[in-house]
Amino acid sequence: MNLKSNNIDKMRNDAVRIFHAGLKAVEPNASIKKYCRLEGDNLFVGSKIYDLSMFKNLFVIGAGKASAPMASAIEDILGKRITSGIVNVKYKHVTDLDRIKLIEAGHPLPDKNGQQGANAILNLAKNAGKNDMVLCLISGGGSALLPLPFPGITLKENQDTIKELLSCGAAIHEINAIRKHISIIKGGMLAKATCPAVLVSFILSDVVGDDLDVIASGPTVPDSSTFFDCMEIIKKYNLAKRLPETVIAHIKAGISGKTPETPKTGDPAFNKTYNQIIGSNIEAITASKQKAESLGYNTILLSSMIEGDTSHVAHVHGAIAGEIIKTGNPLPSPACILSGGETTVKVKGKGLGGRNQEFALAAAINIAGKESIVVLSGGTDGTDGPTDAAGAIADTNTLKRAEDIGLDPDYFLLNNDSYHFFKKLGDLFITGPTNTNVMDLRIVLVRNVPKLLACTR
Repeated sequence: MNLKSNNIDKMRNDAVRIFHAGLKAVEPNASIKKYCRLEGDNLFVGSKIYDLSMFKNLFVIGAGKASAPMASAIEDILGKRITSGIVNVKYKHVTDLDRIKLIEAGHPLPDKNGQQGANAILNLAKNAGKNDMVLCLISGGGSALLPLPFPGITLKENQDTIKELLSCGAAIHEINAIRKHISIIKGGMLAKATCPAVLVSFILSDVVGDDLDVIASGPTVPDSSTFFDCMEIIKKYNLAKRLPETVIAHIKAGISGKTPETPKTGDPAFNKTYNQIIGSNIEAITASKQKAESLGYNTILLSSMIEGDTSHVAHVHGAIAGEIIKTGNPLPSPACILSGGETTVKVKGKGLGGRNQEFALAAAINIAGKESIVVLSGGTDGTDGPTDAAGAIADTNTLKRAEDIGLDPDYFLLNNDSYHFFKKLGDLFITGPTNTNVMDLRIVLVRNVPKLLACTR
């Protein structure tokens, strides 16, 4: 038993080290500098070159949980060339800046600070002229941090809409389709406001497939979704009577043509726009894979694009771990299973938690009593749902420890109360704000316990 416990303790430490290796690979400041540099008057952005001597003003705007360190990198590169800037960030996700103003705002639910900041960002964009350049810094969380509802829809109605969408189990592209169509800044509308200035966006991806029009609800890119899509989403999740009447009326007005659609591919608003992805989930997982292999684990990278119900995804990961123990497939022990993406939770209970903590709890139930298995699931932004935890760590002893102190894991899972389950066990994974955001990182470590040889006389 001591051998197994010592084994699990080491594996838990390894899982944390593997997670942090993934984080380091998508640090926003370094990611910006990987794709942006200044040589004389020439600003190199990916495959593009911009002669800054051709521009009268250079403005910086943006929003997201990682946008503060992104702004810091831009100040390092451009310094006094920056005329001014405004960026919305999540509360406490700040850094010291000289020329760019940071506005702290609410996430995941938008608030008045976010609305005021979004309005200031939109006005700055509108005031940019044809001889100006605007740099836009976008990262995960930008949807909530740019709340500027369509006239006639209040901030409270916007908040109520987001609450319903987050709790019904809708995928992020579905949530953001509606967000875009009730906003005057999302879904390409920020690019439309910036035109005719040159607009260059640096984007840290937090969505499956790195779809540009989904990341932060695509404020600077053509929108592929429509008002009709929004109504189909509302029908799919039976939201017609749960969303504010003004929101339903606005979407119906869009379908009938009374309200204009968001700008699409081919719109002149995008003629002087360039979007550069600077980091994504696959980069984080690839770095985690390298770390796991350096620690001696045979490693498989399942996918960076996993979606679906959190509990179901946890069951699949547990099944793969069980297969490794029983047959050595798809790779032998000691093994590391890595995956990324963003699962969903359909909220039925009244507890507290997030998709990563719920994944860890569902996995703990699945792996209970097996050989040495450790599961770490965490959000790369350091925040899982409305909690102070990035996620949680579970292992094959988790349910036994819970039973010893009178905790019923099934009750906590049904009540969506994974946070309090893991808090009582001391197994919350708390990183604090990481200042990056490329979705989730799931780590499953498997190691067969060596069988002790029988003593012979």
